[in-house]
Amino acid sequence: MPRWYFEDLSPGHVLEASGPTVTAEEIIDFAKQFDPQYFHVDAEAAKRSPFGGLIASGWHTSALCMRMVCDAYLLDAASLGSPGVDELRWVKPVFAGDTLRLKMIVQESRPSKSRPDQGSVLSRWEVFNQKDELVMHMTGWGMFKKRGA
Repeated sequence: MPRWYFEDLSPGHVLEASGPTVTAEEIIDFAKQFDPQYFHVDAEAAKRSPFGGLIASGWHTSALCMRMVCDAYLLDAASLGSPGVDELRWVKPVFAGDTLRLKMIVQESRPSKSRPDQGSVLSRWEVFNQKDELVMHMTGWGMFKKRGA
């Protein structure tokens, strides 16, 4: 039985979770497959980039965020998926050796008018590095079953 239902995710609710330390090997492996720009795949060339070193693709950071969300609550929720993301911003680069953490804030929740057994939740996900610098944020809707439905 899930722990998190629509009713548990009311506006103002905050969840925080620790995340991974990102390695150079993970950055390069992800980028080779999905975003092979030089500052993601070549540590030497990345030193001459505007970032001064190897950085994770923003898409890699987004994938790591999704994993933290899953581990923090989504895998233990009555989740029905998501219609999409409203906003996604990569604020600072993620470097090899950075340790990430997640903060999720529920901004809005709406019971469904057409499906009384579920509702939608607007959340803001913030990802920080070990210096407490915001590196990424995104907002989007998730659909959840109501308890007892």
